Amino acid sequence: MSHIDAEVLKTIIETAHDHFFVVDGDGRVIDVSPGAVAVYGLSREELCQSTVYELAERGVLKPSVSLEVFRTGKPAQLMQQTATGRRVIAQAHPVYVNGRIERVVSRSMDLTDLQWLQDEYSLLQRRFSEHLKRTNAHSIGDDMALDSLDHKLQVRSQLMREIALLLKRVAPTDATVLMLGESGVGKTAFARQLHRWSERRDGPFIDVNCGAIPDSLFESEMFGYQPGAFSGAARQGKAGMLEQAHKGTLFLDEIGELPLPMQTKLLKVIQDGTLTRLGDTRSRRVDFRLVVATNHDLAGQVEQGAFRLDLYYRLNVIPVTLPPLRERREDIPGLAELQLKRLNDRYGQEKMLHSTVWAELMSHDWPGNVRELENWMERAWLSSAGDMIGGDAQVTLANGANRGILGEDAPLSAEAATAIDGGKTLRQAMQAYERGILARLCDRVPSTYAMAETLGISQPSVVRKLAKYGLSVSQRK
Repeated sequence: MSHIDAEVLKTIIETAHDHFFVVDGDGRVIDVSPGAVAVYGLSREELCQSTVYELAERGVLKPSVSLEVFRTGKPAQLMQQTATGRRVIAQAHPVYVNGRIERVVSRSMDLTDLQWLQDEYSLLQRRFSEHLKRTNAHSIGDDMALDSLDHKLQVRSQLMREIALLLKRVAPTDATVLMLGESGVGKTAFARQLHRWSERRDGPFIDVNCGAIPDSLFESEMFGYQPGAFSGAARQGKAGMLEQAHKGTLFLDEIGELPLPMQTKLLKVIQDGTLTRLGDTRSRRVDFRLVVATNHDLAGQVEQGAFRLDLYYRLNVIPVTLPPLRERREDIPGLAELQLKRLNDRYGQEKMLHSTVWAELMSHDWPGNVRELENWMERAWLSSAGDMIGGDAQVTLANGANRGILGEDAPLSAEAATAIDGGKTLRQAMQAYERGILARLCDRVPSTYAMAETLGISQPSVVRKLAKYGLSVSQRK
């Protein structure tokens, strides 16, 4: 190594935010970054006078990621509990010379730093939300900005408008977007909208569910293969999904299900912009915008060693959390009407929702979110004999807990009609329906727990709703 190269390496180690260890093939510590003393409790000099075997035995490294590399001969990632009581994520990579491990380079990050970064982003997200409110998010300019929003998304709530505006602003860039949220909240639909808003709108949108591809097929499906690469390979070979996304958008849903070996390969593609098909020796250039989604806690998976820290940082550029449907009930009417239109078009009939159905649609917590709502609508549509869904015909929510509430209470139907005839807005009418259901149940059930079971929602939700309307369950003996 030249003197200049040695100085470059020294500068990298001494100025890196992560804590570096360089270990020789016999486990002796050659060099460490100065900041390691704060994490591992020993000075740089003490560490460099030790071996990783000694440090592991003394409990300074619990466990040693370098020893894991010596054991397996492969890169490793694990959680360490250091002698100073800190929890860090450590990664290590072997350096082979003539088939022998001559060096192991490892780096670690204190999870305190990770938590600080998450807290900082949360603060920035809150400030962004407050900024939108101060500048009147319902202004004409913003309304025009969302004119091109796909009507299928039905963004009516203030919270979802803010998210849509954020996506509209980042769409022209190639920044990676990480979509977070419960299953069924619409992550795929918003990823497609982001693609339509982007400069890559004329390119392909490749949608990959990482949890639906068997591990044994994952590499060939993602990276493609050459003719004869393996038994059963197509004669002409095949371009993988990464290659198919060239000049477009690659959407990786359920990214938390990505196997660790594939995480390593994906990270290399992101860093280098190239990939190699199975059975090929030639690398191919790929250019795509990456959007990923998950309903898992990726930071928690990093802590457990199930997700690579460096890939997490690469993906967590623009994190966007889509709220569950129960936190944006203003969107329910639009989503329900849209699904009703789809069903009427599909089956060639013109069915309508009875007014009493709306109370249940608005009060249900929808744990399956938009997907559950759409499934319930289809089930109700198919089970209704006439042109009216609900009313005299019995309609129940997905969990069956609401039998006898929808469509069987004539007084509630009258109350609904009165609310509409009284000139109330849709929101006011929905609240009137909801209060009517709760008031009726207050005289029929013995506790808020029983009411929660009847309505198919959580007991805390019942308590909040009763407090909202000034109601209480009758204490019957």
